[in-house]
This record gives sequence, structure tokens and C-alpha cells, in this order.
Amino acid sequence: MYAATSPIAAARPGRVPALGVSYEGRDPELLSMMLAHVDYLEVTPETIAEVRGEQIVLSPEIVTELKNAGRDVKIVVHGVSLSIGSHNGWQSTYLRLLDKLMSQVNVSWHSEHLGYTRVDDQHLGIMLALPRTEQVLDLVCERVLRLNSTFGIPFLLENIVHVLPPYPQGYSPAAFLNAIAARTGCGLLLDIYNLECDAHNHGLDIPAFLAELNGRAVRELHLACGVEHNGFLLDVHSKLVRPCTVALAQQVLTGVAPQAELVVYEFMPEAVPGLGREAIGCELARLRDSLGGAC
Repeated sequence: MYAATSPIAAARPGRVPALGVSYEGRDPELLSMMLAHVDYLEVTPETIAEVRGEQIVLSPEIVTELKNAGRDVKIVVHGVSLSIGSHNGWQSTYLRLLDKLMSQVNVSWHSEHLGYTRVDDQHLGIMLALPRTEQVLDLVCERVLRLNSTFGIPFLLENIVHVLPPYPQGYSPAAFLNAIAARTGCGLLLDIYNLECDAHNHGLDIPAFLAELNGRAVRELHLACGVEHNGFLLDVHSKLVRPCTVALAQQVLTGVAPQAELVVYEFMPEAVPGLGREAIGCELARLRDSLGGAC
């Protein structure tokens, strides 16, 4: 059990959110540059793990990087493979890595995607959104409560891109998130680009979604940019953030979730050569100026 911290912070109008960035290790030059611009690093346990012998373990070198960085910034964890919605149980390997990371690095809070990556213990190779039914709500809430009890630090769930058309019955997207937060006390991580993908691909009404969403539960925002393929927006974190995405984030911070504590810019390490370290630094400086002015 880890030391508990307070649940979702009370709204503080006019509060400027902190800025964070994703980091997957083994790029000291990039890390040094980013630390000059951010308040938080977001780390994903699976991406800093490696196979040694017959076991999957955290990279000792990257853990050391995070410990050193923790002197200057705070650390948050964002998982991708827990598969919280799998009918036959979540991924125990992820929980083991999370537990090991939290025992070595001071983590402010952790989060996961509201979706599933496994069916009958077989990995799908993709993340899919859950049907928004009462049965799935019960399953997810029970698991969120277990995470809260086990780790004792705030836990957030993120809205994900619908690769397939949404299941036609049950809760609306915002109402489903609201219900989970209300039942469990967990926070919400609002991915702005994911909303734009769902609007482009499946006609999500973003203004209606935001009007229905319980903004008081939103603790963190994600910004990213992917690619368009055959007219379909893909959630591939490979580009600088579009102006429309920044504008939507400003709208959320101003009118929907003014108490949100953190905005994270996400990009894949494979995108660094194409983007360039200098461009990433300039992007972080731009986002800090833009989002600070939103509040």
C-alpha cells in the first residue's frame, strides 16, 4: 500500500495547469531539453520494460533516469496494457510492473485507457473501446475500486478513440465516464485529440459531450496529433499539436474543467527523428504560453 493523497482537487478558478510530456527513456539529450520546459514527466511502465532471461522487468537504466529527473519534476504513470475492460480479467504483468515502479519512483498519480486490449488472454494488437452498458460499468467500477485500494494514490481513466463504430446501446460517452467517476471517486483524463478523432471518424458531437461531462472530475488533459489515412484520423502520436486541438484544450480549461491540474503533450519516441528535439522544445514552450493564457 502506498501513501494516499487527496482525491480530485477542488476547483480553483484561474488556476494555470502544469505542463507535462511523455518520456520513454534512453534519450538524455531529449530529456535534458524537455526538463527545462515541463513540470511533469509521463511514463508508461510497459515501454520502459525489457525482457531479461524469461522475465519482463523494468529497465534499471530508465528507472535511474526517472529517479534523477524526479528531483526537478513530478512523475505520473500512464498505462496502455492493463486492459481494464477484458471480461476474463486484466493484465497481471502490467500490475506487477506498476507495483515495482511505484516502489522505486515517487508517482503522483496513475492512469489507464478505458478500453481493452485482450480477449480470452489473447492480445488483440490494438485497443478497443468498451460497450457502454450497465454490465460493463459494474465490471470497470469494481476494478477501479480495487486499484484505489491497492495503490492508494489517485487513479484516472482516459477516453479512447473508437476504432470501430460505437456500440449503439447504453450510456452516452460522457455519461459513462461520469458514472464511473461518481461510483468510484476516480478522476478523468480527457484526451483532446481523441475527441477530435471520434468527431471526424464517427460524428461525435464534441460540444454536446463537453456540456454533459462532469468537468469537476477531469484532472488531466492529453494533447497529441496523429495522421489521416484513407480519410480516417488515427491516434498515432507522431506530430506537433494542431492549432484546433490547442484551441479545444483552451476551451476545456476555461469553461469545462478549470481545476484540471496537468496538460501532457504525448509523442512516440519513433517520432523524435522526424520532429527533431529542437521542435519538441519549441512545442512545449508554445503550449505553456498558450495554455497558461487559457486560465
